[in-house]
Amino acid sequence: MTRYLDMVDGPEHVKKLTLPQLQELAGEIREELIAGLAKAGGHLGPNLGVVELTIALHHVFNSPVDKFVWDVSHQVYVHKILTGRKDRFRTIRQTDGLNGFALRTESEHDCYGAGHAGTALSAALGMAAARDKRGTHENVVCIFGDAALTNGISFEALNNIGHTTKKFIGILNDNEWSIAKNVGAISNYLNKLITNPRYNKLAREFENFVRRLPKGDLALKLAHKAEGGFKGAITDVSLLRHTSQPGMLETDGRGGYGSPVFFEEMGVRYLGPIDGHNLPLLVSTLEFAKTCDHPIVIHVLTQKGKGFEAALKHPEKFHGLGPYDAKTGETPAAKPGAAPMYQDVMGQTLVKLCQKNNTLVGITAAMPTGTGLKHLEKAMPDRYYDVGIAEEHGVIFAAGMATMGLHPVVAIYSTFLQRAYDCIHHDVCLQNLPVIFCMDRSGLSANDGPTHHGLFDIAYLRCLPNVIAMAPANEDELADMMFTATHINAPTFIRYPRGTAEGVPVKEQPALLEVGKAQVVQNFSNNGKKKAALFGLGPMNTIARKAAAQLATEGFDCAVINPRFTKPLDAGTHEFFGNAADLVVTLEDHAVMGGYGAAVLELFSEKNVTTPMVRIGWPDHFIEHASTQDELRKRYGLTVENTVAKVKAQFNGAVSKVTSMVDVA
Repeated sequence: MTRYLDMVDGPEHVKKLTLPQLQELAGEIREELIAGLAKAGGHLGPNLGVVELTIALHHVFNSPVDKFVWDVSHQVYVHKILTGRKDRFRTIRQTDGLNGFALRTESEHDCYGAGHAGTALSAALGMAAARDKRGTHENVVCIFGDAALTNGISFEALNNIGHTTKKFIGILNDNEWSIAKNVGAISNYLNKLITNPRYNKLAREFENFVRRLPKGDLALKLAHKAEGGFKGAITDVSLLRHTSQPGMLETDGRGGYGSPVFFEEMGVRYLGPIDGHNLPLLVSTLEFAKTCDHPIVIHVLTQKGKGFEAALKHPEKFHGLGPYDAKTGETPAAKPGAAPMYQDVMGQTLVKLCQKNNTLVGITAAMPTGTGLKHLEKAMPDRYYDVGIAEEHGVIFAAGMATMGLHPVVAIYSTFLQRAYDCIHHDVCLQNLPVIFCMDRSGLSANDGPTHHGLFDIAYLRCLPNVIAMAPANEDELADMMFTATHINAPTFIRYPRGTAEGVPVKEQPALLEVGKAQVVQNFSNNGKKKAALFGLGPMNTIARKAAAQLATEGFDCAVINPRFTKPLDAGTHEFFGNAADLVVTLEDHAVMGGYGAAVLELFSEKNVTTPMVRIGWPDHFIEHASTQDELRKRYGLTVENTVAKVKAQFNGAVSKVTSMVDVA
C-alpha cells in the first residue's frame, strides 16, 4: 500500500493533504523515525515529540520563504524528511550523510544552523528585524524548547522582542525534558501554566465593555496597564480539566497555579498551552498566529518519545542514542571486558574523591549522564548540582562556591564550555579561584559534527593567566589528574575524549602528579640511528607509541613523551628532547592553530631550539560529521600510518635542508 509519506517530496505536497491524511502521515513518519534510526542511532525521542507540530508548520507556512528557526535543532529530522531529504534520511549523522542538526549549506529550508541551546529566539528576532527593515512580509517562526528558557540568552531575546518587531511567532515546545529532567523555577512555572478559558473570555468581555464607555479607547489604554494584575487575579486557579463525566473537573496532573503574565510582561502575547499532538488544533492555532500584528508565543505541550513505548519509558536514554532494536528499543549490551567510558571513570572517581574530601561538589549543566555526574547524583545527591542549560551561570556559580572554601568540579563538554568563556576569564581565572573543570568530548564527537567537536579548548585556555591544563593519556591518568586537581589552589582544566577509554586498569588510590611535569614513556636508545621525538598528547599518545614501534622496525631511534600538561608546559623535557632529536613530532586531538604544537613552537622559539618539527592535529577549518571518529582521523591524517609517513618524508632529505619546518596534518 502506498504511503502518504512516499508522495511527499517537499512542503508543497504537505499543503495538499487533508487533515485526516496529515494524521496518517504523522503515523508513517513515526514509523520511519523508529525504523530509520535503529541501525545508527540519533535523536529519536525529541523528533517523535514534534511530528504533528512539524507537519502543521509546513501545512500552514511556506518554507523556505517563511523561516523556521529551531533551538538546538536536534529535533529537525521530521523537517528534513518533509523538505526534500526523505531519500537520504537513513544516512543522518553518518559519513557523507545528512547532518543531525539544521545546516544552512545542506538545504535552503535550513535558514539557521545550530547545535547549542538558547540561540533561536535571538536569531529569529534578528531575521524579523531584517525583514521589517527590508519591507518584506515573510513569517519568522521560532521553535524553542522549555529547556531553552534555562539559558540566559533566551531571556535577553525575550526582553527585546516587543520593542523590536510587531510580527514574531514563537512556539514553546514544552515536553518537560531537555536531555535530563528540567530543573529550576522556569521548569516549575511551565509545568503549572495552562490555558484558562475563563481568562480569555473575561479579557474579551472586559475589553468590549470598556470600549463602549465614554472615552473608552483612552480608558482601555489605561486599563492595559493594570492588565497584568487583572490576569493574575483570574488565572490564579488550580489547573483543571474536564473528565468523562459531564460537569466534573479534575486536576490537570501538572498541578499548581500559573499565569501567562511572564510572557506578556515581556511584550509578547501568550496563547496556550495547547495539545501538541492535536493536528487540527495546531493548524488552526498557527493560522491564527499568521494574522497577529503583535509578537506571540504559542505554548505547545508535547510528549517526548510519543509513539514508541521504550522512548516514553526512558526519555533521557532516547534523547540521543546509538543503535537499538526497532521493536523493543533494546540497545546492544557492552562487550564483556570492554574498557569503561571516560565519562564513567570521571563520575566514579569523583564519588571516591568526594567521600574523602568534604569540600568537593559536582556541577553539571543539564548533562548528568553524558558527563558522568549521574554517579555522584545517585551516591551523594547533597554534593550534586544541576544548573540546567546555563553554562555561564554554572561557571560563576562555581566561582562563588570557591570563594567560600569549596572546591567545585564543573563537568561541561568542551564545546559547551566555550559558551562560558568570559565567565572562565573574568570570574574564575582573574580571581585565581580553585575551580576544577572536567571537559568531556575534548576532541571529536563524530556523529554530531562541528557544533559538538571539542577541538579548540587548548587554544582558548592557554592564553589565560593562572590556568593549569592537563590531558590524560588513559583512564588511570584521568583519575590521577582529578586527584591532583584537588590539591591545586588555582583554576584547573582536564580535557579527555568522548567514548571508550584505553583499557588501562584504574588504581584504587590515584597518584599525585607533579604539576607541569611530562612523562617520558620511551627514551632514545642512542643506537646511532636517526632520532625522532614523538610528543603524543592525551589519547594521541597511543598513536605516538604505535608509530614509534613501527618506525623502530624501519631504522629509526624514537623517543615517546606524554606531555600531560598543556599549561604549564614542561619546558625542561621539551627543550631536552627538542635538542637531542633530529625531528620533533607533536600529536594532538585538537586544532593545530593555537594548540599544543603551537605552544611547543613558541617554547622552541624562546629557547632557540631549531630542530625541524611536524605538527599533527586538526586543520584550520570546521570538521564535518561522520559515522566514526576513526573515519575522520583517517581522512585528516591523525593516524599511525600518516605519522610514520610524515617522519620518513622529513628524513628523506628535508631535515638537512631546513632549520625550522612546520607540517600540519
